[in-house]
Amino acid sequence: MTRFAPFALAPVALAAALLAAPAFAEAEKYTLDPSHSQIVFNYNHLGFSTSYGMFSGFNGEILFDQADPAASSVTVSFPVKTMLTGWQERFDHLMTKDFFDATEDEMVTFTSTGIEVTGEKTAKITGDLTLNGVTKSVVLDAVLNQAGEHPMAKTPWAGFSATTTLIRSDYNLGLFAPYVADEVQVQISVEAQKAAE
Repeated sequence: MTRFAPFALAPVALAAALLAAPAFAEAEKYTLDPSHSQIVFNYNHLGFSTSYGMFSGFNGEILFDQADPAASSVTVSFPVKTMLTGWQERFDHLMTKDFFDATEDEMVTFTSTGIEVTGEKTAKITGDLTLNGVTKSVVLDAVLNQAGEHPMAKTPWAGFSATTTLIRSDYNLGLFAPYVADEVQVQISVEAQKAAE
């Protein structure tokens, strides 16, 4: 029986470009809420099933410029070994030389390089994703879910979703392809809170 495959990816880049808040003259810092930020990935396993994994509880920062959204930015970073697969043997295999050969401090990082606002609540966020020691440019299709005052925290808050597709062999993670899909679908959902001044 094939043991599985892929990896996951990244990042999160949630569109600072989309906050619907009062106008201000310069970028303001928002920090991701790690208790409500997840990256879910899935891939086809031999045509028989869809396998899933997740990263959760990570940190990141959005610098949002309401007057010039294209000048906004986002950065996210988290350890590879925080991956959740639901099956210990799969996780253990993904951390071997067959895939990540991950150390305790090996990180997945995403740093935005450009934001294109495409609609009232949508944007394309381009950024550099570093995964398994390889850095490649990726594009996230991002959507603003909601922005406004958090009803309990009483502070500005925003929620975003985003999707992208990664080719795992681009990151030297292509074992078993194409029988186990080379394409990995990534769904991102995050909340961000305005940082205290």
